[in-house]
Amino acid sequence: MSSRQEYTEGQKATLLKVARRSIVHGLETGRPLVVDPGDYDPALREQRAAFVTLTQAGQLRGCIGHLQAIQPLVRDVAENAHAAAFNDPRFNPLSATELDRTHIEISVLTAPKPLSVGSEAALLQALKPNVDGLILEDGPYRATFLPSVWEQLPEPRDFVLALKRKAGMPPDYWSDSMRVWRYRAISFEESV
Repeated sequence: MSSRQEYTEGQKATLLKVARRSIVHGLETGRPLVVDPGDYDPALREQRAAFVTLTQAGQLRGCIGHLQAIQPLVRDVAENAHAAAFNDPRFNPLSATELDRTHIEISVLTAPKPLSVGSEAALLQALKPNVDGLILEDGPYRATFLPSVWEQLPEPRDFVLALKRKAGMPPDYWSDSMRVWRYRAISFEESV
C-alpha cells in the first residue's frame, strides 16, 4: 500500500461518481453499487479507509465510513456512500426527492497513529487544528471527528469537548485508560 498523499482530479471525479451512482443504485434496488476494483485506476484499488459525508444546504444529512483500511478504496466509497444515505442512524433513509439537493464529500484517511498523551491538557497541546482527525476511546466510549469538523469547531478545547460529548463521555472526563489516535484526510467534494 502506498502512502499516497493526493489524488488527481480525474481520480477524485471517479470516486465522486461512484458515490453518487451507489446512492442512485440504492434508491432503485435497496443495495449499494457493487464495483469491481479491477475496472478502476490502480490508485483507487489500494486498500484505504474513507468516509462519505452527505449535506443538504450545508447541513449534515449523513456520514459513514471506516477508520481502518479493510478493502479497495473504490469499494469502500461505494459502500459508505450507500450507508451514509440509507443507514446513518441519525437520519431517515434518503428519499428520491432529496437526491438532487444532496451534496457529496469524500475523505480518504491515513492510518490512525496512537497519540501518547497523559492528560487532556497534553492532548490539546498536541492537536493540529484543521489537520488532525481524532479518535477517542475508553471502555464503551468511542467517537471520531474528521479534520473537516475543525471548520465548525476551530478551538482545540471545543473540538475535544464536542468529541467527548459525541462519545457519550461527561465534559470533564479523562482516565488513565483513555486511548487517542490522530489521522489525516484527503477531502474533496462535488462542485456546487
